[in-house]
Amino acid sequence: MNKTIAIAGMGWLGLPLAQHLKSLGFQVKGSVTQLEKATTLQKSGFDVYAVTISETGVQGSVQGFLKNVSDLVIMIPPGLRRNTGSDYVLKMTHFLEEIERAAIPNCIFVSSTSVYGDSQGTVTEKDLPQPENEAGRQLFQVEQLFFTASCSTSIIRFGGLYGGNRQPARYLAGRENLSGGSAPVNLIHRRDCISIISEIIKTQSYGHIFNAVHPQHPPKREYYAQKSVELGLQPPQYSVTDTSEKFKKVDSQNLNDILRYSFVNDL
Repeated sequence: MNKTIAIAGMGWLGLPLAQHLKSLGFQVKGSVTQLEKATTLQKSGFDVYAVTISETGVQGSVQGFLKNVSDLVIMIPPGLRRNTGSDYVLKMTHFLEEIERAAIPNCIFVSSTSVYGDSQGTVTEKDLPQPENEAGRQLFQVEQLFFTASCSTSIIRFGGLYGGNRQPARYLAGRENLSGGSAPVNLIHRRDCISIISEIIKTQSYGHIFNAVHPQHPPKREYYAQKSVELGLQPPQYSVTDTSEKFKKVDSQNLNDILRYSFVNDL
């Protein structure tokens, strides 16, 4: 198999994705923001480049990273939860210029279900996002940038990520008077994330939007109580929810209709 896959962002998800794709016989490149981390990963046998994307442009060996790449997976988070005032759209505009300069034919842009607002209730890929926060608004703008780019792009809107050392119940355990206890969870395990990305590449399913969320949506109150008990932690306590309040529930039609995907990990 002579395809070369590039992964922009070799972190919690990108590194195990790289390992999986290599096991399938693909050539894999990766990028990280720190030279020290790039050097460490290179010593582990990965072809990794130090690339930094900012509002002023792209620094580092970006064209070396993108050279001879058939499929590019972009998993660079907006980082807007920290209220840095960062312009994610401008950053990704600069990166897209480099992608088009390198004539990359296929891209997967990893987005988030935060592009949907709670007021939208149950949504699928057919529903136009109505984001209610800055991260969601900028992500949706970047999605549109890539859909109008020269590369053929598929968008993956992942739900809340968990797996490995990342278990949301650990952050909620013992907390009191939490809101949204009746809200459905919209989660996905890292193994399913990796499998979905790999399936898009293997089947060359580009030009689509995929909501990537486990089809089970138990209420947060029930789910996090159960997970806390399983982890030996104090369950979180939720306040009484207004029964008229609306919460988003993210479903997918395209995972089934286009990829025929079956989830490998139960909630």
